Amino acid sequence: MTASNATGGRIESVEQLNAILGQPHPTIMEKQTAYTTPLIREFIEQARFFVLATSDAAGNCDCSPRGDLVSQVLFPDEKTLVLPDRPGNRRADSYRNMIENPHVGILFLAPGHDEIVRVNGTATLSTDPDLLDSMAMNGKPAQLAVIVKIDEAYLHCARAILRAKLWDPSTWHASDDVPSLRDMMAEQHSLLVEDLEPARQEAYRKYLY
Repeated sequence: MTASNATGGRIESVEQLNAILGQPHPTIMEKQTAYTTPLIREFIEQARFFVLATSDAAGNCDCSPRGDLVSQVLFPDEKTLVLPDRPGNRRADSYRNMIENPHVGILFLAPGHDEIVRVNGTATLSTDPDLLDSMAMNGKPAQLAVIVKIDEAYLHCARAILRAKLWDPSTWHASDDVPSLRDMMAEQHSLLVEDLEPARQEAYRKYLY
């Protein structure tokens, strides 16, 4: 039997789930706050990479990776954070979703550190010039600002990072063993590989700063 047609053992209630996983410790259930603390803000300021999760009005989900060499996340106050937008592929999936459904989830990673900070809240988009200038990178202002009103901020333990040995270079696959973006797109859309590479390199040259 494959996962696509498996019907036996389906979990359909929280009670079934708890019977398998057990009850979490009360401290774990109460670990979130409706604001960021100074140390959480300090961690996020060191987190050069984050993943932004959104969904549209129908619940169709999207997860978008974001990064800067130096974190440009702003904290106007303990219940608000602001994320910069940099030039990309212009699909704007995350932002289209936010217009329909403002609820977002954010996962912050700091290179070399095993712990994770997670933030859930509601987002709005802004083009305020002063705000965009305050998140400039190499003299270029952010394209948009994502203003997140925080509902929950909490820590996520290191187990997943430790199991994956994410920051251990000795466990990384050689580059030649991992399919490239170029080859995967060519396979997915029946494109000629040589047609993709110049455009990809030009986009990186133009938009990375």
